[in-house]
Amino acid sequence: MSDAAAVRATGDEPARPHRRSRRRRIVLIVVLSVVGIVVAAVIGMLVWSQVGVMDAEAEPLDAVRADERIVMSEAGGSLVLEPAAGPAEVGLVFVPGAKVQAEAYAAILADVVADDDVTVVITRPWLNLAFFDPRPLSSFTDLVPGVDTWLVGGHSLGGVRACQLAADADGLVLFASYCATDLSASGLPVLSLSGSEDGLTTPQKVDDNRRLLPADTTFVEIDGASHASFGDYGPQAGDGTPTISVLDMRGEVAAALSDLAASLPR
Repeated sequence: MSDAAAVRATGDEPARPHRRSRRRRIVLIVVLSVVGIVVAAVIGMLVWSQVGVMDAEAEPLDAVRADERIVMSEAGGSLVLEPAAGPAEVGLVFVPGAKVQAEAYAAILADVVADDDVTVVITRPWLNLAFFDPRPLSSFTDLVPGVDTWLVGGHSLGGVRACQLAADADGLVLFASYCATDLSASGLPVLSLSGSEDGLTTPQKVDDNRRLLPADTTFVEIDGASHASFGDYGPQAGDGTPTISVLDMRGEVAAALSDLAASLPR
């Protein structure tokens, strides 16, 4: 019996070369498809992070630049506001909301710098999104080595990131935000500022997540404030309509921050 006949008789016909080649092509197509989807997702995210960035309004920012009580500078890629009168004892690292320019928070934080001698470092998150910025708190506190007591805070998504950094800080400040990290047993002093007209971080969302903060957290709901009231970058899609004036809003925020800063050990 020939070899071919023997193979046919036993049913052990070896796989034909074209079948193996076909399998390899299928595997290659699948791999290339997966890689293509991942690459497309990354490119899409990069493009999305750069589109629709909310710039700071010019007039409030110019007013801070002209304020002789404040020194504004750049350090390590962050915006730094320092009291012109001299070195501060307390600092605040502040993380912007998603795709909001750092300068948009200069005006609302200016009074605590000028009146309460607090140095503020406003970060510039990678890709304009706080969740993509893995830098530790020390990356920002080291920019102002003369300050020993540090708060960390943020607006909206920036506040969620601030909660993740809070273990290395002396206190936490939330602007229209809440924690996804459980800090209820941390013992940290926490100030949570929210707005009654916020259409994004709604009062209900703040209340639903308050269990993740210490029991003695100071919660302040500012009557008439919207999500965008916590910065100077214009209206935001999905937000409510603010009924509080800009000056009153800044006064409410400054008073609450002043009380927190005064309560910290020096």
